[in-house]
Amino acid sequence: MLTKNKPQILFFTLLSLFFSITSFAQKSLYGGIEIGRRAIKVSVVDVNNIRKADYKILYFATDRIDFAAHIAEKGELPQEDINKISVTVVDQLKKIKTEFKLLEENIFIVAAPVFAQARNVEVLRSKISTLTSKNLDVLNVNEEAKTLVKGAMPPVDFANAFLLDIGAQTTKGGYIDEQDDKLEFIPLELDFGTMTLTDAVKKTVVNPNQANDMSTYQEKSFDFNPILRKKVKALLDANPPLAKKDKIYLSGGAVWAFATLYYNEDAKEHYISLTLEDVINYDAILKNNFVKFTNLAKTNKEIARVLSTYDQQYLISANNILQTCLESIPNLQSKKVFFVKEGQVIWLISYIADRSKKVNTNF
Repeated sequence: MLTKNKPQILFFTLLSLFFSITSFAQKSLYGGIEIGRRAIKVSVVDVNNIRKADYKILYFATDRIDFAAHIAEKGELPQEDINKISVTVVDQLKKIKTEFKLLEENIFIVAAPVFAQARNVEVLRSKISTLTSKNLDVLNVNEEAKTLVKGAMPPVDFANAFLLDIGAQTTKGGYIDEQDDKLEFIPLELDFGTMTLTDAVKKTVVNPNQANDMSTYQEKSFDFNPILRKKVKALLDANPPLAKKDKIYLSGGAVWAFATLYYNEDAKEHYISLTLEDVINYDAILKNNFVKFTNLAKTNKEIARVLSTYDQQYLISANNILQTCLESIPNLQSKKVFFVKEGQVIWLISYIADRSKKVNTNF
C-alpha cells in the first residue's frame, strides 16, 4: 500500500517544499509607497540581511507633482491632488502586489511631514484607508532625523557612526549614544541647507543688479563661509561623542549632486566611499569650469537631472556645506565617509528595521 502511494507522497512533499520556499521568499520582500513633498515614490526591496543593510531594489517608480506647493498656497490639499494620489496609490499597490506577491503586512504607505499642515489631511487618510484597507502614516517631522539614521546607516554601524543629511532647508541627522546599557538617539541639526544658505548669501549682495551675477555670488559665498564654519564647529563641539565615531554617512541632495557630477558613474553599491580631496576638487570645477557639467548633461541623463534640480548657485552652496562639515571633523583622515545612494528607500528600510527582531531600534 505504501509503495503504491509513493508518487503521491513525493508530489505533496515537493508541493509543500515549494510553498515553504515561496513563503520564505515573500517574507523578505517589502513594498513602500511614499507620498512625498513633490512626488509619489513606489519601491519594492528584497532584504537579505537588515543588520548589514544588505538589500536589493527590485522596483522603483515615481510620479512628480508638487503637493507641498499646493499645501503652502491653500493650506489644504486640492481635491484634484487627493484624487490623483488615490488613483496612483491604488494602481501602484495593485501592480506591486500582483508582480511581487507581497505579504499584506510587508506593505507600507506613508506621507511626508508637510501633509500634517494640510487641514484636510484626514480626508486623504480616510480615502486611502477605504480604497486600500491600509493605514496612511504621516511621518512626524520631529522623528525625521531618527528615521534617517535608522534607514540610512547599517544597524551594525549604529554604535560607531553618525549621519548628516544635507537638505534644502536644514542639515540634520544624528547618532546613537549608549549610556548605562541604554541606547539614546541624539539628533543633530544645522540651520542651513542648500536653499537657505543660498538665500542667506544673496541677502548680502547690496546691489540688486548683481543678485544673479555669478562672480558676485561666489565672492559673497566665500565671505559667508566663516559664519558657516562657526555654526558647524558649534554643532560638533556640542556633541563630543562624534569625535570617536569611525564612520560618517552622508545623504541628501547636496551629496547626490556631488557624487553624480564628480564620479559620473552608475555605482551599484548602496554606499559610495568619498574623500575630502574629491569634494575640494569638485568645488574647483563648480566654480571655475561649470561648462564641463553642462556639456556632460547633453549625453548623461543623471547629470542632466542634477542640473535641472539645482542651478550653479545652489550647487556651490550645497558643496560649501558638505566641504565645511568634512573639514571641521577632527581626524577625518582616519575615518571612512560614505554617501547613502538609495535615499528614496531610507524611510522604508527604517520601517523594516523597526519591525525586525534582529535590530534594536528602541532608542
